[in-house]
Amino acid sequence: MATTTLPINRAFAWRRVHSLFGLWLVIFLMEHLLTNSQAALLIGANGEGFIRAVNFLKNLPYLHVIEIILLGVPILLHMVWGIHILFTSKMNSTSSDGSRPALKKYSRNHAYSWQRITSWILLIGIIAHVGYMRFYMYPVAVEMGKKDAYFVRISMDPGLYTVSDRLGVKLYDQEAIRAFKEHVESQDTHMQGVVKQGEHIQESAPPYHYEENVAELMNKYQILEDQNAYLKGLESRSIDKNQVIAEASDFGTATLLIVRDSFKSPFKCILYTLFVLAAVYHGFNGLWSFLITWGIVLKMRSQSQAVNWCYGAMFVLCFLGLASVWGTYFINLRN
Repeated sequence: MATTTLPINRAFAWRRVHSLFGLWLVIFLMEHLLTNSQAALLIGANGEGFIRAVNFLKNLPYLHVIEIILLGVPILLHMVWGIHILFTSKMNSTSSDGSRPALKKYSRNHAYSWQRITSWILLIGIIAHVGYMRFYMYPVAVEMGKKDAYFVRISMDPGLYTVSDRLGVKLYDQEAIRAFKEHVESQDTHMQGVVKQGEHIQESAPPYHYEENVAELMNKYQILEDQNAYLKGLESRSIDKNQVIAEASDFGTATLLIVRDSFKSPFKCILYTLFVLAAVYHGFNGLWSFLITWGIVLKMRSQSQAVNWCYGAMFVLCFLGLASVWGTYFINLRN
């Protein structure tokens, strides 16, 4: 007896993939906003919780591979199918002239409409957020012999004096960068012999053996190399008279300064408030849909309870997200 196999419906499969990636992104959103909620410097002992969490993530092995596989791919695929839904679905929770259904009395119809609206906000917001934080404001890392240094461009304000002191951050204005450059160039000029000998030793062929005078020379050569690398970090981004280059000893501290600088602007705070609200609503309304779609909650009572749990988690996470925005704005600028 011949058996027949039913073809897999591609739309059905894509909806399931879209749903699974959505669940994964909700988990990431929870971690992301929990970490960011500690960004206000007076919360968590000068931002130590935020700094520690960011440094932990930054020091993960194969971080770029992790970012691509666990974040880039899920976001991209979820976004691609989401765009398809946006252009093929129709909202029916508003008034109609009779040419289309209008089911305004059902709360889930309104939730469906808001899911589509927040999709547009997130589509624009994620692209802008990644471009701003991951590229435009991203710390410039400089590897040196004994330590690494991270450089960020931020605007100056009175509170930055004490904040930089508490975080162990060095600030350089245009004049300070110019003075450091002159110092490095002077050192290079006076120690050309050391530079040439150091380069010669590095290019020499084996066999090698230890010489104390060579060790001393190579130490001086390394100091010159570190100074030039540090100067490149200072000059990596141009600044105006109202800006400074801040040098931090770790990535987490540099990122904290970026968050603080970003949320000094009420306009950016408002934009990020809309972004957070859209992300949290979209994520947890999508989580409720996931529970229904995958048959995790089937009975009406269970579904009603699931809605309440999702909305409760949504409000908690919303508070954490807005704490990083407005907590930074109202607290940090006064310190």
